[in-house]
Amino acid sequence: MNIITISVIILGAIGCIAAVILYIVAQKFKVEEDVRIDQIVEVLPGANCGGCGYPGCRGFSEACVKSDTLEGKLCPVGGQPVMQKVAAILGMEAGEVTPKVAVVRCNGTCSNRKKTNTYDGARNCRIASSHYSGDTGCGFGCFGFGDCQAVCPANAIVIDEDKGIAEIMEDKCVGCGACVKACPRSIIELRNKGPKGKRVYVGCVNKDKGAVAKKACNAACIGCGKCAKTCPFEAITVQNNVAYIDFNKCKMCRKCVTECPTGAIKDVNFPTPAVKPAKPAAPAEKPTVVEKPVITEKQEVIEKPVVNEQPKVEEPIIVEQPKVEKSISEEKPKEETPKAEETIIIEEPKAEEESKEKTSEAQDQSLF
Repeated sequence: MNIITISVIILGAIGCIAAVILYIVAQKFKVEEDVRIDQIVEVLPGANCGGCGYPGCRGFSEACVKSDTLEGKLCPVGGQPVMQKVAAILGMEAGEVTPKVAVVRCNGTCSNRKKTNTYDGARNCRIASSHYSGDTGCGFGCFGFGDCQAVCPANAIVIDEDKGIAEIMEDKCVGCGACVKACPRSIIELRNKGPKGKRVYVGCVNKDKGAVAKKACNAACIGCGKCAKTCPFEAITVQNNVAYIDFNKCKMCRKCVTECPTGAIKDVNFPTPAVKPAKPAAPAEKPTVVEKPVITEKQEVIEKPVVNEQPKVEEPIIVEQPKVEKSISEEKPKEETPKAEETIIIEEPKAEEESKEKTSEAQDQSLF
């Protein structure tokens, strides 16, 4: 028999034996997959964003099937309607989960922080953050290179060239959290969307001290703690020189917004901006404003000081009069000098008459 033929027969026999062995092992150790997994995958939107906390929609579907309850599980893209369908497939009740939205905790627009240098490297936030602090004085702000925009499955993020930072369009945001993972500086955060989209949060993550942070950005949080003292619900804490508002405790009274000296706290989707209350009058001025007394009593109180002021005006006039008289009496000796002159003036005509008589006598003698 030919050697080639023998080798082919031997290899074919070995392949058949190996296939039979693999089939027996596969049948013995095979894992039967629940049919409901595929049913849930068909219901899910198929974004595979990972916002649910699992690796893709199939991973989320397997977790829902294996779990005894759906509490704490939410498809951020499909929202509550999709979770109702998932609950119907599994025969469970869908728990109420508050919808969330991404927020950019940075106020560092071009008007608030000035550029100190020009970056000429790769337009990538993760690459830039590894060896570069930024083109402004703030080393915690948004680069604006668009890493978050590139990973957003809902196209809900835009980079405003005029402001230089990322902006999130909440009507498109599904709260998947992909942008949160993509941001190398942890500026983007998922927060409760709030009733009618109302939210209050600190738009800053700068951990520098107050003077340094304020110099880098006009709208930076300086960690003064005024917001924490004002909050009646203890929802604000200050750690590492920056304030943080717990959205689970915040009741959105907006007292912190009016108290913040730099405007670092943002309030979104409120009908009117928060107005800072007027400062109370000083304690010294309070007694002057009296509402209880009758009008006539007020008039008497006003007239009394007027009456008392009259003698005060007359006294200086009375006191000044003797001063004027004294000055006149002091000048009297000076008036005596002209009297002496008058006597001299009176005596002068007599001398002139004598001189005239003498001249007349001399003329007479000359005649003789």
